Amino acid sequence: MHVAINGWFWDQPNTGSGQYVRELLRAMRKADKDAQFTLVLPAHITPQGVPNGVEVVQTGRGPRGKLGKIWFEQSQFPGVVKQSGADLAHVPYWGPPLSSPAKLVTSVLDVIPLLYPEYAGGFATKLYTSMVTAAAQGSAYIITLSEASKRDVAEQLDYPAERVVPIHLAPKESYHPQLGRERDQAVQKKYNLPDDPFILYLGGFDVRKQVTQLLSAYTFIEKAHGEYTPLVLAGHEPEWREPLFPDLRRAAANLDIPEENLYWIGYVDEDDKPSLYRLAEVFVYPSVYEGFGLPILEAMASGTPVVANNIPVFDEIVGDGAFLIEAGSATKMGGAMLALLEQKDLYDTMRNSGAARATNFTWRNTARATLDAYRQALDYTD
Repeated sequence: MHVAINGWFWDQPNTGSGQYVRELLRAMRKADKDAQFTLVLPAHITPQGVPNGVEVVQTGRGPRGKLGKIWFEQSQFPGVVKQSGADLAHVPYWGPPLSSPAKLVTSVLDVIPLLYPEYAGGFATKLYTSMVTAAAQGSAYIITLSEASKRDVAEQLDYPAERVVPIHLAPKESYHPQLGRERDQAVQKKYNLPDDPFILYLGGFDVRKQVTQLLSAYTFIEKAHGEYTPLVLAGHEPEWREPLFPDLRRAAANLDIPEENLYWIGYVDEDDKPSLYRLAEVFVYPSVYEGFGLPILEAMASGTPVVANNIPVFDEIVGDGAFLIEAGSATKMGGAMLALLEQKDLYDTMRNSGAARATNFTWRNTARATLDAYRQALDYTD
């Protein structure tokens, strides 16, 4: 089996798509020594960190910017697939070619632009979404990240559900309650984190993440919990603008949350995230829609209790390993955080349950399931 993989996001290991292609290719190379992999990279990407035994083909230079991405996806990548003689082409993000010389597998991690109009963007973005939606129809199989996402993908792309394969992601091995603890103090100093136990949010600040719910929930902690427990908000802070990025600093001020209670620490390096999770007392993830929700698993694997909204994908992933509350309820989110902070038995139970649950998710399992999907795709006939 010879698989050509689109590596457009290879040089972006801090993005979801970049992590996915890197970890997946590394794990598949270990899982099947007989399979042949060709990683196709655009000219501007240096092939660093490519696993041994993986062939790298770099395309010639194309247009710059968004047009360059489309040119790579629709022309250069299919061209290399044809030249390499690959049996299968895999695009590990939602950007498949309209025509492929080999059987095509596309990973659609989520369909947010189709579900939430505010994410659809301007005319150019809508046009691109329409193109890749049509192109996905040519896939022999589509890989997505959860059963919940499978339903959305099949419905929104009008694609046969029986050819949508849900394959879970996994936290990296560095997310662990003990391994790497020697770095925790340096990370605490680097980001000027509080010495006191703190609540952590790590992620984006767009409207889907519902950080406003967390801020409202935090006011209950501030009033009811007897000890100073700051809230750390980690992630690149955007330019606040409605409707996609509600002004969270203004929201916090309107809720009368003291400035000294909030730590806006900005972007966090990927290698520092395990320590950040371990240092937190509780991790809260109030998102109302995800294709998967890897930060929850990362926190659980790090031994940090998790509070999140009870949405289908989280219910599927966490089992009894996290504290899931009614979606959108600031009162219940605040109550869950307060319970974990004040009830040691509950805290220890959730900590242990979360860490145990996270061990069910490994990149080895993800790789094996993906290789199985490849074989199904190769066997597929119209």
